[in-house]
Amino acid sequence: MPVPFIDLKRFEPDFLSRWAEECAHLTKTTQFVGGPVVGKLEEKLRALSGAVAVVGCANGTDALQLALRAVGVGEGDLVLVPDATFWATFEAVVNVGARPITIDIDPVDLQMDFDLFVSAVETHKPKAAILVHLYGWGSAKLAAFREFCKKKNVFLIEDGAQAHGVTFNGDSIYKDALLSTVSFYPAKVLGSCGDAGAVYTSSTELADVVRKLGNHGRTSHYGHGLIGWNSRLAGFDAGYLNLSIEYMDARLESRRKVAARYRDEFRKLGVKFVAPPAAYQENGYLSVALIDPDKRAGVEAVLKENGIGFGNVYPGAMSKQPGAARFLHAKFGGDNADTLSRSVLNLPLFAYMTDAEVDEVIRVFAKAIGR
Repeated sequence: MPVPFIDLKRFEPDFLSRWAEECAHLTKTTQFVGGPVVGKLEEKLRALSGAVAVVGCANGTDALQLALRAVGVGEGDLVLVPDATFWATFEAVVNVGARPITIDIDPVDLQMDFDLFVSAVETHKPKAAILVHLYGWGSAKLAAFREFCKKKNVFLIEDGAQAHGVTFNGDSIYKDALLSTVSFYPAKVLGSCGDAGAVYTSSTELADVVRKLGNHGRTSHYGHGLIGWNSRLAGFDAGYLNLSIEYMDARLESRRKVAARYRDEFRKLGVKFVAPPAAYQENGYLSVALIDPDKRAGVEAVLKENGIGFGNVYPGAMSKQPGAARFLHAKFGGDNADTLSRSVLNLPLFAYMTDAEVDEVIRVFAKAIGR
């Protein structure tokens, strides 16, 4: 039985009919860009996250650039980023004119290494840093990152693109962030019908700056107090997200159930399957198995032969990407991120996977590793 890596068509029984009604409403009211539907979404996200304010934008990459610009990061400034992340994290720093410094990861929680981070701050005195909440959880030392950055006057931006529904010490991971960015790309836990994003913040002043930057720097319709750009959230994306939020509890429960099943079964198989740190409740975004790099290709071949989807999130460290060479200011740490990129294997995990599908993935994976 084939099992895809992700299936975006597992809709609830009434979802498509309700979505069709919403599309008709948005069309009749011409809420194509902005409008009450966007305001409704921002308020829902604010309430769910505990943030002071949420500002919608066009996509997750723009959200990063808006956050960086909002705290004044620009030409020549230094920004710390993890060596294990999606390219957009690195790219956003370069796109605002700043210079990235990569920090290696902690091999236990797979997040940015705190001790290396402290050393990099002391050495380079960066203006800002981006901490990425990777794989559906975050750093075991999240509180320490926040406290240290506040003490050293380093603007900490948290890339929470993979973290919707994640809790840290019982609260939303977004709650106490100075600035946190999200992507609503369709494959995310809370995904839209197109590209969309948002910036969460604990500051009303920063929210105001982000909103202006994403709308041509407007202070009035034809008054422009800032140099911004066009990064407005579309009405249909907001409508789709508003509807999806109503089903999110069930989707999260389904994902977490599959993630827990994988952890239990892979432990029996003797496979290293990474779990979130103790303070977290994950969202079931990705399953993370670590395979001997010399054996991973063989495991993948068996999965492919049996119709089992898989991913490698992510297949390369930032510091080793060809496009990074011209812009990388420095690299801190060793090669944990590179080792991760060569060993990570992500198995199917999406809302409403059936028990039979999970059984098949585990059966084929066990076969692939010779168990």
